[in-house]
Amino acid sequence: MGTTPTDRADRSDRADRADRADRAESTGQRRRELLEAAERVVLREGPGASMNAIAAEAGITKPILYRHFGDKGGLYRALASRHTEALLTSLRAALDAPRERRERVEATLDTYLAAIEAHPQVYRFLMHPAEGGSSGSERGFDVGQHSAPLLRQLGEELGEVIAERLDLGPEGEELARVWGHGIVGMMHAAGDWWLREQPCDRARLVRHLADLLWGRLAAAGDRVGGARF
Repeated sequence: MGTTPTDRADRSDRADRADRADRAESTGQRRRELLEAAERVVLREGPGASMNAIAAEAGITKPILYRHFGDKGGLYRALASRHTEALLTSLRAALDAPRERRERVEATLDTYLAAIEAHPQVYRFLMHPAEGGSSGSERGFDVGQHSAPLLRQLGEELGEVIAERLDLGPEGEELARVWGHGIVGMMHAAGDWWLREQPCDRARLVRHLADLLWGRLAAAGDRVGGARF
């Protein structure tokens, strides 16, 4: 029995979908490889890592790198997303661990500080402009413009966790967002200073920051029916 035009059209459509899926998978794999090359350069050169150096590390020309990411801002956002998601996963695990509240607070602070301590060059690339500025087409790249959304995302995530888990009264939602952004701002500023100055070890800094937060956090009750904070 022969095939009908409809059968041939269906096979062609399935083949086209499979081809598009293969191309998408190949493109995704190539982007991952380029991001890994970018991380190697950042680990070597710090926040001054250039698109030229990253392209050379990946064995491609800079126009091909731009084709994948658009510009340095696009590459930055891709790297930031990669590291932010990993950090959020670790922070959620610290908050969900079966510990007493004080221990969870310290574990959450320590998770953030451990992450920036483990990859200081990547942290500096994501949070600080290159010293002395960039050259050529990269001169207009503003790290601050791109890093602020990362901190806002962390603040919103933490605020949601606080709102879900702590009973903060009639202004609870507003307070939770204030606390979330305030805690993230404190972690960022203190962590940035600590990474540069190394005035004490990480465990000591964690204790100091937890002491600062503990008064209000200790006084707040758990939300009925919610997970413990």
